[in-house]
Amino acid sequence: MTDAIRIDGLTVNFGGVHLFSDLTLAVAHGEKTTLTGPSGSGKSTLLRCIMGFAPCAGGNVFVNGENVTHQNIWQVRGQLAYVAQEPELGEGMTRDALTRPFSYRINRRLAYDEQAALRLFAAFLLPVALLEKPAGALSGGEKQRVALIAALLLQRPILLLDEAASALDNASKQAVRDYLCARDDLTILSVSHDIREFALSGAIANMTEIQQETPS
Repeated sequence: MTDAIRIDGLTVNFGGVHLFSDLTLAVAHGEKTTLTGPSGSGKSTLLRCIMGFAPCAGGNVFVNGENVTHQNIWQVRGQLAYVAQEPELGEGMTRDALTRPFSYRINRRLAYDEQAALRLFAAFLLPVALLEKPAGALSGGEKQRVALIAALLLQRPILLLDEAASALDNASKQAVRDYLCARDDLTILSVSHDIREFALSGAIANMTEIQQETPS
């Protein structure tokens, strides 16, 4: 079976800095993989490469068997949802942060499901009253969970998480982890600087172990 994500021999130089060489990684359908490594090793940039937001100096990225190119990038992005460490929820109320993505061209065939949102609020230990609270007034942990809910409501098969639980307390991390690990239909590649804090499964990939040594 084709992997959900496959990275073949990827080399990336970003901002004049060499980040990694000949990186290879495969994430099977339904697998939950946590990517770790030291700061500056290119973990976040790898997620950007998968989404087509960062240029690659060599190698290939495949999403559901499709080689990611400029020609098919919008089709590929339609299969991905991304959550940043410091999500921007925009202006307005928290509910607006959940409904706004459905106004974007790539999502216009989708419909916002309030009941699904309420179920996710409960699963992630968020009070429903937050829906009527200004998004800018939320705490860091609340913003991260709302951003994750917004991503999940899009029902994309692949979820990319960039330190997306770093601001959560232990109870909230456990609630999010339990929910995501129970979703066999979701493929997840998550970035974490500390796998002891938030590892979704036993599938751990270290940036220093999945690439060749940088030439001296």
